This record gives sequence, C-alpha cells and structure tokens, in this order.
Amino acid sequence: MMTQEQMLEQIVKQVMASMSSSDAPAAEAPKGAQVTDADYPLGDKRPELIVSATGVPLKDVTLAKVLDGTLKAEDLRINPATLELQAQVADSVGRDAFGINLRRAAELIAVPDARLLEIYNALRPYRSTKDELLAIADELENKYSAKVSAQLVKEAAAIGYKRKRTKEFK
Repeated sequence: MMTQEQMLEQIVKQVMASMSSSDAPAAEAPKGAQVTDADYPLGDKRPELIVSATGVPLKDVTLAKVLDGTLKAEDLRINPATLELQAQVADSVGRDAFGINLRRAAELIAVPDARLLEIYNALRPYRSTKDELLAIADELENKYSAKVSAQLVKEAAAIGYKRKRTKEFK
C-alpha cells in the first residue's frame, strides 16, 4: 500500500508529465524521439523523454524537492515537447483530432495565462469587433508563433462577422 507521501509524489509526476503551461517555444520531440501507444503512459514507460519547461527531468521531480523549495512551480510546467510526444501517442491510435489539439496546446504554451483568458473572453459573442479579433490572430501568429491558433481566430472573426455575432452588431 502506498504511503500518502508516495501518492503525492506520484501525483506531482503525473501532473508534470501531462499538463500545465510554460513560456517555452514551439514543440519538438526530444532528440527526434518517436513514440506510440506502446510507450503510454510516457511517465512510466519513457520517463527519460520527459523534462519540465525549465529542463528538470521527470526522475528529479519528488515531493521532497517540492516541499523543501528545491523545485518551484515553473519547474513543474509542461514542456511543449511533452505535448508533442503525447500527440504522437494519439496519432498512433488513430486519434488525429486529439493529436492536433495537443499540438495546438503546445503552441499556446508561450502565451501567458492572463493573455489566454483575455483572448478567450474576446472570442465570446459580441465581445470584439472583427478587426479586434484579426489583431489577436496577428498577435498569436507573429508574437507567439501560434500559427494554427491564429488561423482559428481568423476563422472565428470571419464567421462571427458573417453571423452578426461581433461587437459591431451588438
């Protein structure tokens, strides 16, 4: 039976291996790594491939280091490359849409959390003009290299305007 400390340590490792955010660049698998469903879960079967956004290897993430302050919150943030690896697993089992979503999440890691919330709110009906949405798309593409997300915002601007759901029509 696991102790409470072991369970917490396992949770910390799982969180690092599968979620959070960082200011890291676009995703690339570590050193050309390719994974499939046979490697899933990555934290158990391929932990050597998982490093945090600050470069901390998964094996070095322990509850003790979190509690003593050796590891900070930024050390637990996901690396875009980990999302790419997870996307490869999704692709290998025919879950292409999920793989695309993971890659889009990887490109959005560079966008600060507060800005993501602002963008989310701007995309809601009647919150932004078409031009404001196009400016957001330009920002995503040029400032953060989030090309797929920028294209989605451009599409949302066009569709919102066509359906009269932008601020111009409020």
